[in-house]
Amino acid sequence: MSEPVKIGIIICDRYRTCAGGKCLRSLRNREGAFSIYQGKEVELVGYTTCNGCPGGNIEYAPEEMKNNGAEVIHLATGLIVGYPPCPYLTYFRDYIENQYGLKVVFGTHPIPEKYLKMHQKLKTWESPEWKEILAPTLADEKTRLDYN
Repeated sequence: MSEPVKIGIIICDRYRTCAGGKCLRSLRNREGAFSIYQGKEVELVGYTTCNGCPGGNIEYAPEEMKNNGAEVIHLATGLIVGYPPCPYLTYFRDYIENQYGLKVVFGTHPIPEKYLKMHQKLKTWESPEWKEILAPTLADEKTRLDYN
């Protein structure tokens, strides 16, 4: 059997008390952004918050995760679906990839249906940049409803 892919997850600080249930469920089920690991073993080596705007923990947490073997950092779905969405997502990705040489994936669990509907109503995700950010976590309606 091959070595597991080692990942870290960084969540939005406004959800700092989140127990990670949706992220861990989707990791186990290989749903949402974790669908890229279908058929592979995965080991979670770090889970933390960004430490609040503007994301001071982004400078340090990925280094610890890398020291624990992380190859990929997932920026959690909460950073995408919160009100407002994190304005620093692409900066976080660019910094982590350039500073630590780690791959960054937008999202963890599938976007819940209620968040998709609200952001569509608010037209939050209309810019072309959001297509790339949303792609890993968009799912079919049944899956989105399962994550409500």
